[in-house]
Amino acid sequence: MNNESIRENLKGNPRLKRLIDGMIMNQIQTRPRWFVRMLAPLYQHRGKHSVIHSSVRMDTPPYRKFSLGNYSVIESFCCINNAVGDVIIGNHTRVGIHNTIIGPVKIGNHVNLAQGITVTALNHNFSDPNKRIDEQGISTTPVTIGDDIWIGANAVILPGVTIGNHSVIAAGAVVTKDVPPHSLAAGVPAKIIKTI
Repeated sequence: MNNESIRENLKGNPRLKRLIDGMIMNQIQTRPRWFVRMLAPLYQHRGKHSVIHSSVRMDTPPYRKFSLGNYSVIESFCCINNAVGDVIIGNHTRVGIHNTIIGPVKIGNHVNLAQGITVTALNHNFSDPNKRIDEQGISTTPVTIGDDIWIGANAVILPGVTIGNHSVIAAGAVVTKDVPPHSLAAGVPAKIIKTI
């Protein structure tokens, strides 16, 4: 039985789902419990010569995929969270200091993420004015970052965005829409400045 069929079966039994989720995730700290984190090397895929610095917060429960490709690096003080969707990072990719990545996110090969970047596929629902926002749940829309991309410091990549191959995102940009291949995008919200 694969993870998707297990998830589908648990949707039909919310009480069991809450119990299992409570055993795996600390509901106050919203991260995997200490004994789950200790087992992470058994269920995370780390490629040949890949490096995850010791200060990285790996919120990667075993019911979603985390994969880091060959010769890739996740630098200090990052937060990687796959609790609501898989996080897949390709080969020869560098995730810079103090980045936050919340799945589902797929990052290609030869990608350079500078410092302080947020890549998130998660949104909090807020449409019902009669409920608190924290009662309305979340929604996710996958983010895809292609190959051979440079994202400048403090950029924000929002849910549902696809960034095409051989593109550059300027420092401080807030990317709300897809970026075609061979593009330079900058600004808030980000706009295509030129073709590379």
